[in-house]
Amino acid sequence: MTDTTRIPGPTAPTAGRHLGWALVLISVAQLMVVLDATIANIALPYIGNDLNIDDANLTWIVTGYALAFGGLLLLGGRLGDLYGRRRIFMIGLVTFAVASLLGGLATSEGLLLGARGLQGFGAALASPAALALITTTFPAGPKRNRAFAVYAAMSGAGAAVGLILGGWLTGLDPVIGLEGWRWTFLINLPIGVVAAILAPRFLPESDAHPGQLDVPGAVAGTLGLLGLVYGFSRAGEEAHGWGDPWTIASLAAGVVLLGVFALVESRVEHPLLPVRVFANRTRATSFLVMMIVPAAMFAMFYFLSLFIQLVVGYSPLRAGFAFLPFSVGVVFGAGLSSNLINRIDPRYIAGVGTLMAAGALLGFSRLSVPNSAADLLALGPEGNLGGDVSYWTSILPFILLMSVGMGAVFVPLTLTAVHHLRPEDSGIGSGVLNTMQQIGGALGLAILSTVSLHFAEESKTGLARDLAAQGLPPEQVGAMAFVGSFTEGASAAFLVGAIMIAVGSLAVWALLDVKHEELATDAPEGVHAG
Repeated sequence: MTDTTRIPGPTAPTAGRHLGWALVLISVAQLMVVLDATIANIALPYIGNDLNIDDANLTWIVTGYALAFGGLLLLGGRLGDLYGRRRIFMIGLVTFAVASLLGGLATSEGLLLGARGLQGFGAALASPAALALITTTFPAGPKRNRAFAVYAAMSGAGAAVGLILGGWLTGLDPVIGLEGWRWTFLINLPIGVVAAILAPRFLPESDAHPGQLDVPGAVAGTLGLLGLVYGFSRAGEEAHGWGDPWTIASLAAGVVLLGVFALVESRVEHPLLPVRVFANRTRATSFLVMMIVPAAMFAMFYFLSLFIQLVVGYSPLRAGFAFLPFSVGVVFGAGLSSNLINRIDPRYIAGVGTLMAAGALLGFSRLSVPNSAADLLALGPEGNLGGDVSYWTSILPFILLMSVGMGAVFVPLTLTAVHHLRPEDSGIGSGVLNTMQQIGGALGLAILSTVSLHFAEESKTGLARDLAAQGLPPEQVGAMAFVGSFTEGASAAFLVGAIMIAVGSLAVWALLDVKHEELATDAPEGVHAG
């Protein structure tokens, strides 16, 4: 039946609040949550040395955070709907800050991994609440569009900022007796605590909606998402791959548990994930595309950061700064699209943005270095194995193209993904959107890593054979063969990533039919606003 209850706009106290400070709080929290997925990457070798963590377990410092974050997002979004988004936002921030303190002071592998999991839990509470708070704090129209632009910019730039900040902090000499890598965690403590303290002053509390927490659905959904994220992450690792028994078991368990979750949701009175969230074609399309696009984007960060370090020869910190223009481009693209969305339908803005991103990945796929035995030998033993790759002409233009395109995609699709949701579904809608991005990132890296390894291994075998035939020492054969083969694999991964985004672009052009005039209204579907 159609609900004809009149629904108010943003919570009444909003009018007397400082919207600018509210946006700063939400944006800082989102940036902190997103950059923590990458800030520890550069510090991994130092963490391993100090805490005696072997290489196989080091990856869990990154994976543990991603697992908890991605697996608990739906639960975090629903808790915000039921008990108040500002309250859950604050609990998430405090949890994240305490976990960061524990991680920065950790003296063993177990303590650090536990802290990373707790950080992921805090992020899963704070992130969907932050996105939902924008809809309850900012009135529909230009103000909300600008707020979403800033939120999208923080989400898109967070990975690049994390690489830069992680490289800088890791390189610091010990401060008050604490090694540089520890500050990649400790820096979150004052930020999270201050944001939580200021939240009641600048953010209105959303209404608590009646209902009960669907515990069976929460357990099945959370464990199912954990299984998928872990399986996809493991499949993307060279040491395991798609044929690994634990990879297969994890993916199979994830699929089965999500099937159980769907069954539970169809039968309970207050489901964790109401089916009506997916009933709107535009919203469903937004969720789908926001899974595909980050899948290719996060893989771009992975392969390009390895390329400019291992092949071109950049230091970790210099590699981090090489991605600084990405942050600038995302902010520019998000700001531009937030202005255009008031006059142009989301289909055209996101459609052009996806085409720009696909074009950037196509450009990265054309990166080349000497990849034949003759070319590698011509360089000599002291030659530049990275060839003539120029950051300024071969990498930077495509980083800028990709970043502006991402800014143009994130703003309209974030708006269309949460627009027209019922007030009681805003948190879970935000949770679904964040979950799509996390699942997409893990899936994209797994798929593109498989593609890269396949083409790299084929190339490496032939190169190593030809170079060994020239009588070169084994270590030189390995180094030269790696350069040519890695680039072959990365180029193939970039090309497949471009195809993935092109598919997402087709979905945008064909299925995203909401008009820009509709985005200036607050009323949910089937509800009379006036």
